Amino acid sequence: MSSRDGSEPGFGIYVHWPFCLAKCPYCDFNSHVRDGVDHISWRAALLRELDHYADLTAGRTVTSIFFGGGTPSLMEPATVAAVIERVRARWNTAPGLEISLEANPTSVEATRFEGFRAAGVNRVSLGIQALDDESLRFLGRAHSASEALGAIGLAARHFDRFSFDLIYARPNQSVAAWEAELRRALDHAVGHLSVYQLTIEEGTRFHTLYNRGAFALPDDELAGDLYEATQALLEGAGLPAYEISNHARPGEESRHNLTYWRYGDYVGVGPGAHGRLTLDGTKYATRAHRAPEAWLDLVDRNGHGGHATEEVAPGERLVEMLMMGLRLTEGVPLARLREETGLTAERALDPAGLERMVAGGFAELTPTRLRATPSGRQRLNALLARLLPA
Repeated sequence: MSSRDGSEPGFGIYVHWPFCLAKCPYCDFNSHVRDGVDHISWRAALLRELDHYADLTAGRTVTSIFFGGGTPSLMEPATVAAVIERVRARWNTAPGLEISLEANPTSVEATRFEGFRAAGVNRVSLGIQALDDESLRFLGRAHSASEALGAIGLAARHFDRFSFDLIYARPNQSVAAWEAELRRALDHAVGHLSVYQLTIEEGTRFHTLYNRGAFALPDDELAGDLYEATQALLEGAGLPAYEISNHARPGEESRHNLTYWRYGDYVGVGPGAHGRLTLDGTKYATRAHRAPEAWLDLVDRNGHGGHATEEVAPGERLVEMLMMGLRLTEGVPLARLREETGLTAERALDPAGLERMVAGGFAELTPTRLRATPSGRQRLNALLARLLPA
């Protein structure tokens, strides 16, 4: 099944495991370091929160499950198996259900791949981030380049579908060096590769160091050259971009992430997990408490760790749908836009802004779709600001 045809977004289950062995200096995800984890208690809490959302969404068909984090490869395979079993028991599941798990390529975690495969996981995403040891040390990663390649090989032996992440626009990185690293990655990438530009996020150690002048990032011109080199090299290798930072052979796209980008519904389970659920025609945003111990206590008392549930108004739906959908090369289907917001493209968008963006080569509007061009996707925030009414 190819995912580039603009098919239905699906219905996903996201499970957040918040624990890591160490906090990476660039990471602003909800991740925490703990000396010990009571796996039995966490397993029970995840299952109980799944039951809460299953009661709300009875009759839906799950198309994907995604274990994210944190470091989900620190979960016990028995917990992963129990979550998958509970999803299958409480919801309908689609044929070819995609079940993904994020993993770090340390040798200790890599040995768990066999257990995760037996639990039902059929796709893994490896946090490689770089293929040279100096860059890995800068990024605060616990593995070496050789361990990374070994984990990729192990993933290939256990899973038909796998992906790995790389970070570019690192300090002192040249286009030639990045192209050489990408070519090395392509020796091991099979169907999917994610490549992210290094950004400095508030609240991270890199944010503090960057503001102190401890390191510098490539300027905008060099960052643009690195992005363009990425697109050209990966497309030439048969892994074109289907989203700003994600490349795949046709049919190998992440079905779970496509649910997000196509603005489909998904359940978010675990500390800090977000969700979007359409109930009786109204779209709601769900958000769980971020602190692991507080979430655990809330689940024990209430059956879920919900921190807030809010209706997503049509205007907010418009912003969210364009923000997510214009990341995709396929763009936003106008029929889905009207379904979610009640608005046609002519009423939803700023006419003068749309005309300027189309004339400038940043956007395309067809009778069925609104798309960002490659130039538009590279400048997505500016594009959105001009497309949305004031």
